[in-house]
Amino acid sequence: MGTLTVTDAVSVDGLVAWLSSFRDAVHEHGSYLTELDSAIGDADHGANLTRGMDAVMTAVVPPPDTPGELLKKVGMTLVTSVGGASGPLYGTFFLRGAAAAGDAPALDGSAMLAVLRAGLEGIVARGKAEAGDKTMYDALAPALDAFERSLAAGSDVGAAARAAAEAAAEGRDATEPLLALKGRASYLGERSVGHIDPGAASSALLLDALADSLDRA
Repeated sequence: MGTLTVTDAVSVDGLVAWLSSFRDAVHEHGSYLTELDSAIGDADHGANLTRGMDAVMTAVVPPPDTPGELLKKVGMTLVTSVGGASGPLYGTFFLRGAAAAGDAPALDGSAMLAVLRAGLEGIVARGKAEAGDKTMYDALAPALDAFERSLAAGSDVGAAARAAAEAAAEGRDATEPLLALKGRASYLGERSVGHIDPGAASSALLLDALADSLDRA
């Protein structure tokens, strides 16, 4: 077997690049996320994620030695620095991902998928969301399915991440006509219809940031 290339495995530096890209995306689209949240939530999603990702990028300098340690640091930082639903949900996502990463020095495609799936399972355990509930699950679940299909077809982790990002964007857009069944938006009943879910929107940014960071690697 040959040596893994950067597109075959994601190192600690690669994960930091992902987080940095997500931080930049949250800054760029923070007002949009808050606008979405003002329609069906607390109008704080963009501000909360911006604060959280700024705290994350401070916390990972210098970065820990392994992907698992890094993801754990990210999760703990988000849990302790972000209010609303964003902190517990995204914090749980990264903490569960950290456990799945274990002590591996880098994450190949299957390991990266395991990290992402563990993160999604953590979100489900915390928020009890299912497909069609108009939550971040509706962006993340199809994204990870696309990631898995891409790997099965022989793609490297970068191509799989791009497939995931495209599926996440489709999942995000598909939340617009849905009736919210979980979270604060569910309190609005029929008034939640016609709005993109802010958590699905930020989840799509998360997957797009992963793909972008691997494209630049």
